This record gives sequence, C-alpha cells and structure tokens, in this order.
Amino acid sequence: MEFHYDFAPTPFGDALAVFSDTGIASFDLSESEDPSVPWLLEGVTRRLGLVPEHRAGAADALSELLAAYFEGEPVRFDEHVSFDWRLVHGFPRSALQAICEIPWAETMSYGEVAVRAGSPGAARAVGTACRLTPLSVLVPVHRVIRADGDLGHYGAHPERKRYLLDLERDAAASRS
Repeated sequence: MEFHYDFAPTPFGDALAVFSDTGIASFDLSESEDPSVPWLLEGVTRRLGLVPEHRAGAADALSELLAAYFEGEPVRFDEHVSFDWRLVHGFPRSALQAICEIPWAETMSYGEVAVRAGSPGAARAVGTACRLTPLSVLVPVHRVIRADGDLGHYGAHPERKRYLLDLERDAAASRS
C-alpha cells in the first residue's frame, strides 16, 4: 500500500492530508504556523507504520470541497471522498461513522451518537472518538455536543467548534 500527502488550506491554517490507495486516511489540522514541520509527519508516520511521500496536488479535489464547505455549502465529505478507516477500529470507528450521518447544521449529543453507534451508555467513548479522530473536520465531530446543550471541547480549540457550528447555522439560515 502506498501513502502520500499534501496540504489543504482551511481557515485554521493548512491541514496535512494523507491518502492511501483507497482514500483519505488522515486529515490533521496543524498546531503550528508551518504545517510541514517534521513532527506533524512523524505523528502520522508512527500511526501508519511508514513514511508517506509528498505528492503535490494530491489534495486539490479535497481543497475544492473544503473551500465550498467554508463558503457555506452543505458538503458531506464522505459522499465525495473515500475514507480509509485503517487508523480507527472498533467502537470509535462505529461512532465516527455514525457522526457522519448527522445532518448539516444539526447537532446530536454524545449519548445519542452512542445509541446510533450501537453502544448505549458509551457517551464518554464517543467523546474520546471525537477527540482522537484522524479525520478532523471531514468527519463532523463538531456537531456532537453535550446532553445539556453545552458545546463541549474540540481538542484544544473550542473556538474552532463554535466557528464550524456558526458557519453551518448561518449558511442554513440564509438558505431558508
């Protein structure tokens, strides 16, 4: 299996997109001004067990989808891009796949996702799956909120979660 990577722009900075022969395996938002720094590649290399090669232009189609999404189009990424789920197994994978079903501009609680993923009572495990997703933004984990309506966290960046939810809400309202 061959893996390659490229970078895709987002309002949060460039994201590292890693692709396999079957689809996108990882989409990581950088914590750095320069996402090409070796530590970002080291993390995905460690998880994959090999070093992906840079392929300029590999993320072009994904970048177009991201641009449409960030302009307010209701893009469902898993309908346009194949996901390679190799970095996620068991319940976390079921949870993330259930999250892909949450409609644009809507939210669901961690507990509701747990039920949809087949494990009622596993709300905390859903939170862990959201926090550790290798497909940030593409799997809309930002749409998962606490049962009391509080947004909860989005890794170390709750402001990104608020931004994504507001983007979708405002775009949906302007379509009505």
